[in-house]
Amino acid sequence: MQLAEKYELMRKLARDFATTELTPEILDQVEDTGIFPKDIQKKMADTGFYGIKVPVKYGGQGSDHLAYAITIEEFARVSAVGSLYVNSPNSLGGMPILIAGTEEQKMKYLKPMVQGEIVIPFGLTEPGGGSDAGGVRSTAKKDGDYYILNGRKTFITMAPFADYSVIYANTDPAKGAKSMTAFIVDMKLPGVSLGKEEQKLGLVGCATSDIILEDVRVHKDDILGEIGSGFKDAMKVLDVGRIGVAAQSLGVAQACLDEAIKYSKERKQFGKYLCEHQAIAFMLADMATKVKAARELVYDAAVTKDTGGNSTLASSMAKYYASEICNEVAAKALQIHGGYGFVRGFKIERLYRDCRVFTIYEGTSQVQQMVISSQILGK
Repeated sequence: MQLAEKYELMRKLARDFATTELTPEILDQVEDTGIFPKDIQKKMADTGFYGIKVPVKYGGQGSDHLAYAITIEEFARVSAVGSLYVNSPNSLGGMPILIAGTEEQKMKYLKPMVQGEIVIPFGLTEPGGGSDAGGVRSTAKKDGDYYILNGRKTFITMAPFADYSVIYANTDPAKGAKSMTAFIVDMKLPGVSLGKEEQKLGLVGCATSDIILEDVRVHKDDILGEIGSGFKDAMKVLDVGRIGVAAQSLGVAQACLDEAIKYSKERKQFGKYLCEHQAIAFMLADMATKVKAARELVYDAAVTKDTGGNSTLASSMAKYYASEICNEVAAKALQIHGGYGFVRGFKIERLYRDCRVFTIYEGTSQVQQMVISSQILGK
């Protein structure tokens, strides 16, 4: 896809920032400590990355989904965990408010989020179901001007350092998903607590934990959208979120390909560089072709969203294909590195671990197949 100059300038800005700030030394430190530097987060916000497609009146840049996808791709090419911090306010953190929030809510929450002053995760997944988004068991019982929330959300990225969270709960358990409603919950409210921080295979440096709600009183002014509109609105959010994960997958896949090409030109076996062996050269050809195909799908999904097309189908196709080929390309890149790819100190080892979750979160590959098939079959 031929891109306009403004998108290439956006790519350059993101690439220059990521390569300058997220150095190998910094990323090794993140792996060792599990902490992503706050000063870099502040710089990300100050540079405008936290509000790429948030309207200017709410403190954002007012750009579009293509600019967003390119930015996430370039950050993920350097650091998958770094891309999470850029992605969240543009995706699962900000989109629920942008889609369903009142003007007052948008001013109250989006501006400080874009400026990096507050963190708002997305609380949909529960211990009993992640892929089955309609199977939410958390409840919200009306009590005068308040709703009393009870339930448990699991695998919530950024929960351990969140200021607020968007929580989905059913106001009428008998109606199930038809009564699902979103609430903006202050994490300091009585009855809100956290589970233990998860020790993850990859994406080290962005904490994840459960959010536990025990008789939490949330004022009706903090309802996000209409009563019963939560499931529909959450699906709209996930359409955008899947573009973000697809872009992350694309960036990591490109990084894996880059590392494999570089190593194959440096390492000799049987008197020849690895890339001079046809078996390796053909592996690289296969990897490069699939990365190129993924890029076309990801950019198409972003443009489809921007132009009002069927973004549900396009984003699911992009997320499904890009995340699957990312894992494939990462595995082949590690194979090319041989034993060195299996040890710390080589970038491919971290990339291989980081990308494993891409086929799982924000809708597994199997869920994407369900969405794609239902769309093309008209179900």
